[in-house]
Amino acid sequence: MRSPLLGEFMGTLVLILLGDGVVAGVLLKRSKAENSGWIVITAGWCFAVLCGIFTAILFGSPAADINPAFALAGAVQTGAWSTVLPYTLAEIAGAFVGAALVWIHYWPHWSAGDDPIAKRAIFCTIPAIRNNVANFLSELIATFVLVLAVGALNSRFAAPNGAAPGLSPYLVSCVVWGIGLSLGGTTGYAINPARDLGPRLAHSILPIHGKGKSDWSYAPIPILGPFLGALLAGYLLKFISA
Repeated sequence: MRSPLLGEFMGTLVLILLGDGVVAGVLLKRSKAENSGWIVITAGWCFAVLCGIFTAILFGSPAADINPAFALAGAVQTGAWSTVLPYTLAEIAGAFVGAALVWIHYWPHWSAGDDPIAKRAIFCTIPAIRNNVANFLSELIATFVLVLAVGALNSRFAAPNGAAPGLSPYLVSCVVWGIGLSLGGTTGYAINPARDLGPRLAHSILPIHGKGKSDWSYAPIPILGPFLGALLAGYLLKFISA
């Protein structure tokens, strides 16, 4: 029953359920977490990553990528290109289901407020200042840092020989928290194509009260920016490890 694809699906599901869930708690009206702010959102995403990693491992994915950017960067370094598409599809599907569960979990709160932009922000990223070039570069840079930092944690050059296996998920989660605090204020730091695309699809399809448009014109940026950032970081890691 356990398998890498099931692990990536379930891990990403939990990632989005908890990650989009904390955003819903902060933005939706009459939530007990309403208006609790950016530090709560970034901390919630940190813990969402941690829980997603352990869930992915439990269900059969030792890599626990829960992010197509990591699958792509890993393929650059190892040549395992055949895993990129199936992992990506499993992660998008998991993200969609996770977002749908957020909608169910906060069921009575959708009708308590009338802000369609806030409701969309629960599911997918929205730039603080819309500038496609700047937004693309923000996603590229943030994902580059994510892949590079995680690669450094697990590198053979790290003392003594990379992060201890049990410690690595906690350190990766801290990297995500740091990126959110330092670099996330521009675009909402998708840094994960599945994290944005799966929930955006859910937002588009689900009968969410007062949801407004899903802004598909922006959708390529949190997909292509992270992919290019991951490619660049993957090639850099391969170069220094040669």
